[in-house]
Amino acid sequence: MMVRVRVPATTANFGPAFDVIGIALALYNEVEVEPAESTEVEIAGEGEEILAATPSNLVARAALEVARAAHRRTGFHIRCRNRIPLGRGLGSSAAAIAGGLVAANAALGNPLPAEAVLDLAWKMEGHADNVAAALVGGAVLVDASAGRITWTRIIPTWDAVIVVAVPEFSVATTEARTVLPARVPLSDAVSNIGRTAQLVVAMLTGQVELLRTALADTLHQPYRRALVPGMDNVFEAARDAGAYGAALSGSGPSIVAVAPGAQAHGVGEAMVDAFARAGKRAKHMVLPVDESGAVAARI
Repeated sequence: MMVRVRVPATTANFGPAFDVIGIALALYNEVEVEPAESTEVEIAGEGEEILAATPSNLVARAALEVARAAHRRTGFHIRCRNRIPLGRGLGSSAAAIAGGLVAANAALGNPLPAEAVLDLAWKMEGHADNVAAALVGGAVLVDASAGRITWTRIIPTWDAVIVVAVPEFSVATTEARTVLPARVPLSDAVSNIGRTAQLVVAMLTGQVELLRTALADTLHQPYRRALVPGMDNVFEAARDAGAYGAALSGSGPSIVAVAPGAQAHGVGEAMVDAFARAGKRAKHMVLPVDESGAVAARI
């Protein structure tokens, strides 16, 4: 059968919750998949001029991984409509993997259970927080330290939206990982544990005032400052414009802020202006939390 999957963008790390919390955002890629004798890929939208329209495409690799795991000898016709910017810290690779896996699994009659799909996803991506959020929606707390993924899903109860400032330049995840130290001071680790706990409380109870301190981080953002010109000034501009707090999205360079809906566009404009003062053009988007994750439908 032919299947269409809508898969959301994600923001991972989310301040102090490095590799632990990912949140799905209401910005979507669409993937259409149909079993076929050979694998062909069509791409429209973000990345259509640079992404490979071949079986080496990440969506196609994910789809073929499902066929391998399900012991099916098949290729796929794949059509991608991309809206998630590439290399901006908004989970474009996670969306490609989740979209390809879910669409191929549905097109083959769902031979793999949901947990097996998630296991394939995080092993392909390497980071469980954003693929888990892309698959199931909401805010997802993950732990893959034991070689397998465990997760808990939360729907934030705060009366707020997420504002994303997306600069024109990109940061490769591999580059952003190389600037991180292998060891950090115990005091930095302890402070991040406390702030991550505050962050979870804020999501569960809606106490947005906690975000003023809960989104501070000492494990990854300070080390990535040089990769994102104006980062600290964008954080400050967001808070001055009415945001409860701001953080680097994934490995950057996009920056997310949690803000009251009435002030969201003002927060976004302030963030864009701060990037401009650092010599970087940017745009902003106001995005609710996506609660559905990757959703498949027959077409």
